[in-house]
Amino acid sequence: MDQIKIGAFLKTLRKEKNLTQEQAAEQLGVSNRTVSRWETGTNMPDIGLLLEIAELYGVSIPELILIDGERKSEKMNEEAKEVASRMSDYAESEKTTILKNIKTESMLGVCALVVLMLLELLGIRSSSQLTEMVFLYCQVFVYVSVVMVFFHASGLLYKFKRGDRESSLPKPFLFLIALAAAAAVAFGIWFLLSLIGA
Repeated sequence: MDQIKIGAFLKTLRKEKNLTQEQAAEQLGVSNRTVSRWETGTNMPDIGLLLEIAELYGVSIPELILIDGERKSEKMNEEAKEVASRMSDYAESEKTTILKNIKTESMLGVCALVVLMLLELLGIRSSSQLTEMVFLYCQVFVYVSVVMVFFHASGLLYKFKRGDRESSLPKPFLFLIALAAAAAVAFGIWFLLSLIGA
């Protein structure tokens, strides 16, 4: 599957409908940056959006999938067997992305769990405010990792993404925001526990 050619075809279809990237993005419920990524071949649309894209651009899903930069309506019967293969490839790439995210979140959760165990075994869990904060942060991070793995594995995260669509912020920035949020939650828990204990 040539993502660059698919992107060029999507761009051609959008222009045939006299739509800007912003207009197409609004109708599909994604950011204009997402549409741009599809059209440059950087990313592929989610498989769940194929029907919406096909309807928006007035093409069939097989025509959308069997893309090599030109319309294929005359050859559609010959290439019908290819449709299943290409859709399978597409679904496989989606599955690979989900598994990669699950592995990353699992490894981060395990690392946080190891830090928790080391702090407990070495008896330095409550030796200073810093170690207390690290302990609470890792504890929250383990919970967050378990929840995120569940959301990815069950497909709920995809449903949430479809609800508010994709953010236009870069992934590393989103990751830092998530870490900061987890740190804030850990600090809040620590602060409440210190008030209760005092």
